[in-house]
Amino acid sequence: MSTPYPFTAIVGQDDLRLGLLLNAVSPAVGGVLVRGEKGTAKSTAVRALAALMPEVPVVPGCRFSCDPGSPDPACPDGPHAEAAGVSRAARTVELPVGASEDRLVGALDIERALSEGVKAFEPGLLADAHRGILYVDEVNLLHDHLVDLLLDAAAMGASYVEREGVSVRHAARFLLVGTMNPEEGELRPQLLDRFGLTVEVSASRDTDERVEVVRRRLAYDDDPEGFAARWAEEEGALRERIAAARVLLPRVVLSDGVLRQIAATCAAFEVDGMRADIVMARTSTALAAWAGREEVTADDVRQAALLALPHRRRRNPFDAPGLDEDKLDQTLDEAGPQEDGSDDDDPGPGPDGGGDGGGGGGVPPQADGDRTPPSASQSDDTSSPAPESAPDTPGRPAGGEQQPVAAAEPFRTKMLSVPGLGEGAAGRRSRARTEHGRTTGAIRPQGALTKLHLAATVQAAAPHQRARGRSGRGLVVRRDDLRQATREGREGNLVLFVVDASGSMAARQRMSAVKGAVLSLLLDAYQRRDKVGLVTFRGKEAAVALPPTSSVDAAAARLESLPTGGRTPLAAGLLKAHDVLRVERLRDPSRRPLLVVVTDGRATGGPEPVALAGRAGRLHRSEGTASVVVDCESGYVRLGLAGELARELGGTAVTLDELRADSIAGLVKDVTAAGRAA
Repeated sequence: MSTPYPFTAIVGQDDLRLGLLLNAVSPAVGGVLVRGEKGTAKSTAVRALAALMPEVPVVPGCRFSCDPGSPDPACPDGPHAEAAGVSRAARTVELPVGASEDRLVGALDIERALSEGVKAFEPGLLADAHRGILYVDEVNLLHDHLVDLLLDAAAMGASYVEREGVSVRHAARFLLVGTMNPEEGELRPQLLDRFGLTVEVSASRDTDERVEVVRRRLAYDDDPEGFAARWAEEEGALRERIAAARVLLPRVVLSDGVLRQIAATCAAFEVDGMRADIVMARTSTALAAWAGREEVTADDVRQAALLALPHRRRRNPFDAPGLDEDKLDQTLDEAGPQEDGSDDDDPGPGPDGGGDGGGGGGVPPQADGDRTPPSASQSDDTSSPAPESAPDTPGRPAGGEQQPVAAAEPFRTKMLSVPGLGEGAAGRRSRARTEHGRTTGAIRPQGALTKLHLAATVQAAAPHQRARGRSGRGLVVRRDDLRQATREGREGNLVLFVVDASGSMAARQRMSAVKGAVLSLLLDAYQRRDKVGLVTFRGKEAAVALPPTSSVDAAAARLESLPTGGRTPLAAGLLKAHDVLRVERLRDPSRRPLLVVVTDGRATGGPEPVALAGRAGRLHRSEGTASVVVDCESGYVRLGLAGELARELGGTAVTLDELRADSIAGLVKDVTAAGRAA
């Protein structure tokens, strides 16, 4: 086994280290989500935490890590007789993004079922992670069905398996740690709320600190064991401090005045539900124990709020995470002195805030002066250059350019889907053959068997048992008997927006409505786990404002800064979209595209601009690209050009009003019917 990088050797990243250590002190805090750009020691810190966790006493031979002091009465390996337990290191179990459902929760042991005729349960990763750490790298890319299983296990502290004739329940209490890069997409709100704490990390801009990071990493790569030995003393001191804090934790007093501060803070920031209050209370208690105190102070509450609330304030994926720290200080000041006689007059971090959390590995609670403001940290994830300097926006036209206008309020849209049955990545938009979903039948496997259809396999093998000389309970099965389950679910698509930003769309009220519609479609794409891209056209050219990505935040930011004006090179926009789709088909051939053209259908500039746009539309139609034209034409006199463009594309045209979910019914049927008619 390779030697892990020492936790105490990590340079900087105080919030990251503190969040992990608080969970080591009090696993009831509920885990931590680490958000940040690539290359910021997220995975390194999580893997290093396991070496600091206290050993776990387990029942010998129990595959589900039962505590010998209080074994689980429903343990599948039980009941356990009274026996001395054995101690082992706490496990860190990694859940790969592409893991199967069977690997996560466990399943019927097919080999024993077929060969011995017995029902035997093969445990999954949730059983391995019990009383340890479950680490999910790139948690925002995890498939929805795995997210649902994690939610259930995290909520109930147990995993229930009901499948293929197996009914098993086992304990599954674990410290959930996830890392993610927000540029690759956000998490579902339900899963986001399951993480007790969240921390934002970014690479240091201090030259000396960056030099030290590189120096230590190179030293570790050259001699991992020697490097770890040099940090053994610091690691031991930190391990002892965690153990001492765990012992102190039950004696920490959480006064009524502090509870009132916690409740007032959660109410002031309008977080949903009561989980935030509970997490803040547990985090404040852990902070006091970590600092060696038996009483929670206002400083602990403030630090807990900065760790527990930012990710719970997001109402949609376009909201920036973070807290208004001035508002936080005001809330703590108003709620504290009235109810608590302790010295809480200064809710901000004072001299004790950094000192009490320091030492023992050099991981103090972060001082306010070192904390990056939410607006600054968010700019690393979703901001875009100003339109004047952005290299990926169309060039400034000769005249008539207007400043960007704000988008109107987003609304719930009709669902647009791609006709037919795809085989793309799991999602929530179009019908597809997937590895997870409802079983629709069974076929002979064409390659490696991935999903066994047990009933069909037994049915295929049963008639041949006498001829094969079966004598025992086991079923005699040959390769030709195996059947692959076919399942149908939903896939995520590539939704490519082609947005008209020309002068014909430049009326401020009209462009605001158009941006609101696109923003609504982006929100829908986020909820359905799509990739999105953005092509804009105005002036004399079209440009890729955002290459296909899973980050709808980035698309929303580019849309918000989109200026308007100039002529309408509609054909250029469609041809640019064709180029983008051609490249994406090579990169990800299984992900089907949906082209959404937002325009009034007008085309100007160059010879025969309308005819050229029609030919570009027919090019998409010839390749079978599903398309929708959002007709932005307004006024009493309507030319119907958007409808003509939709016919050239082989898709359908809908107005902004028809795009709303509460407008005329049957939009999905219209889109599908138009695709078949083409």
